[in-house]
Amino acid sequence: MSPVFTMACQGYDRMWPLRTGEVRVAGAELNFLALPVEETFFRMLRFGEFDIAELSLSTYVLTLSQGAPFVAVPVFPSRAFRHSAVYVRQDSPFTDPAALAGGTVGVPEYQITAAVWVRGILAEHHGLPVESVRYRTGGLDAPGREEKLALDLPPGVEVRPIREGETLSRMLLDGELDAVYSARNPGPFNDEGHGGLRRLFPDPEQMERDYHHRTGIFPVMHTLVLRREIYERNRWLARELVKACVRAKAIALSGLGETAALPYALPWLWAEVERTRAAMGEDWWPYGVEPNRAALETFLRYSHEQGLAPRRYEPDELFAPETLAEVVV
Repeated sequence: MSPVFTMACQGYDRMWPLRTGEVRVAGAELNFLALPVEETFFRMLRFGEFDIAELSLSTYVLTLSQGAPFVAVPVFPSRAFRHSAVYVRQDSPFTDPAALAGGTVGVPEYQITAAVWVRGILAEHHGLPVESVRYRTGGLDAPGREEKLALDLPPGVEVRPIREGETLSRMLLDGELDAVYSARNPGPFNDEGHGGLRRLFPDPEQMERDYHHRTGIFPVMHTLVLRREIYERNRWLARELVKACVRAKAIALSGLGETAALPYALPWLWAEVERTRAAMGEDWWPYGVEPNRAALETFLRYSHEQGLAPRRYEPDELFAPETLAEVVV
């Protein structure tokens, strides 16, 4: 009888075949829990509840110097461009990131992957050094969020929690913050008229397309990790998990551009698929180290430069050795 491993991951289309059993991990059975990312991250970091879990790339990198309780495989369930993740008030004078220098910016947590990418991109490509703004951390729309891991930041970086009971969205609307970096839309932004908020860049989609055209980078947000004791007892599992995830992703991507009967409730999804393929190639969501080396090297450089990672790791150091070679399924 095959061993059963519990895997927690959001129910993405590229992971769904693993949940339904359409794709199986050779030699194993998966108990797939489709959980929101915040819940998965908290439960995995605080209690180690799952054998396999989706985890923030930034958080995983920090754990490498804090006991290394996990081993990652080069599967990336979540990735996203982040020029669209910078929010200001509707009446804000800011349209150029460099003008934020000397201001105060809210982030749910300083160490979250989206914030690392935003800070790095704004510093490298838009003239806003990381240490040139003050950072305030806390819940985006509900109070009480705290950093998941202890940070040891350099003196030039000012990071403080917001007041008890406050939220970043409210403070932005009240003028106490000049901007918010957030992977999720602030709650008011989802209201009619965007609730008094707007994105900093007037055309963030074009900025993101231009960024990809220049750099070839599609930013990685999350990876998959195994608890170290599970990996050490089942070294074969890492590579078989990657192979299964590659097959599951292929199934998900193969139907996106279907026109005979639309698989999703988006009338022009087929057109977006064609635009994406033209801009990014046939496999625009690659797994494995080599196709993602530039993105991973850039992120690891940002993490170290921003005072998070104690040194600049190399991509090969992040993943189980069995998964570094190309996986053929």
